[in-house]
Amino acid sequence: MQAAKKQRGATAIRNTRARLSYQRLLVGAGVCVGLVLAFFTIPWGAEPPAKLPAAPIEAPVDIVVTDTLEATLTVEPADSGPQWQPQSVQSGDNLSLIFKRAGYGDRDLYKVVNQAADGKQLAKIFPGQTIEFLADTQGKLSSLRYIKSPLESIIYELGDNGFNSRVTVRTPQVRQTTTSAVITSSLFLAGQEAGLSHNMIMEMANIFGGVIDFVQDPRTGDTVHLIYEELYLDGEHYKDGDIIAASFINRGEIFSAYQYQDSNGDTSYYNEDGVSMRKAFLLAPLDFTRISSNFNMRRLHPIYKTTRPHRGTDYAASRGTPVFAAGDGKVIKAGYTKANGNYVFIQHGEDIVTRYLHLHKRKVKRGQRVAQSQVIGTVGSTGAATGPHLHYEFLMNGVHRNPRTVHKKLPKAKALENGELPRFQQAIAKNTQTLDSLRDKNQLAPDETQELAAN
Repeated sequence: MQAAKKQRGATAIRNTRARLSYQRLLVGAGVCVGLVLAFFTIPWGAEPPAKLPAAPIEAPVDIVVTDTLEATLTVEPADSGPQWQPQSVQSGDNLSLIFKRAGYGDRDLYKVVNQAADGKQLAKIFPGQTIEFLADTQGKLSSLRYIKSPLESIIYELGDNGFNSRVTVRTPQVRQTTTSAVITSSLFLAGQEAGLSHNMIMEMANIFGGVIDFVQDPRTGDTVHLIYEELYLDGEHYKDGDIIAASFINRGEIFSAYQYQDSNGDTSYYNEDGVSMRKAFLLAPLDFTRISSNFNMRRLHPIYKTTRPHRGTDYAASRGTPVFAAGDGKVIKAGYTKANGNYVFIQHGEDIVTRYLHLHKRKVKRGQRVAQSQVIGTVGSTGAATGPHLHYEFLMNGVHRNPRTVHKKLPKAKALENGELPRFQQAIAKNTQTLDSLRDKNQLAPDETQELAAN
């Protein structure tokens, strides 16, 4: 039998290393098996033997046990399970379409609407709102969340007896802030430059609407100072809150208003003497405008081209601008004529009637009672009108009066009772100081600027 060929050089070295590695692997495997058997043989919680074997295996035992425990305690990432599925309410949507988009049918919709106490609230959805769906592990609807606004949600959950509901309401954080604005061109631009929202500017105009005609009265250099609330959610600005106090300086005359809740719990705005800012009539019966034609008994009519009395004031504004009731009263006429277009007449007490002509749409009907600042229509150009505007008339005892000056002849506003005044003065003291400080800063600013320029 022929002898095997002897291997030489690198081949012999590789084979030798391979045999050594294989032998070491076998030895290591034997040690591991022995240690594992020993590990599971010793009962947990048993007292250790008084004397351990002399074999030097303490370090390998510690290492192997530690590795084994780490492998045993390794936890795979848990399944997060079903997630909320949001559906935004689109224009033209209905609940059936929204449920279908989310993967549910009319039967699911029927259960939620008819079983939950607040189920009928889902019928009041509006575009821009959100409805979120949550399925169980079987893919069936288990919860529904109707987010009506950032502050209010309704949660519908499936229980043993069908769907139930609960309303959750969040309370925003209220922060009080101040600002000042100087009118250079218009009240609204000044307010925007001061960081005020459109709603805040209109709220201020409503507060002073009985003492200032914001169409005619503001002049360049007039100043506005406000103390108002801002509402925050999760640290971010949500919206503006109430005006706490305000000051308007018009042609050097200071008008101030303070929010105050009286002893009966009624909240309103009063000047520094406790006289209500709410007058019997607004000086301008719409939110923002410019006057295109003043009270003029010999005005040339723009359509008929004849000299006709203009027994009122024309307020030019874009079509759709809301028109307010100048005061509390009752609608005595509401209709359409070729000359007046859509119109509304309101009776205030026994002596006064206000008229609103050329409306795009009427929002009230004959016989309906209205409150001051209630929207009764929108600006239009119906009837004998050359463009969108409101024609406003004010009659006292059947005689036309200039609506921009007649307020001087009207009864004075209601004032707080004498017994309420000390409480009122105490309540507004801090805000009075704040407004004074804001006015002082505004008066000092021009002098400081001139001083810097001189240097």
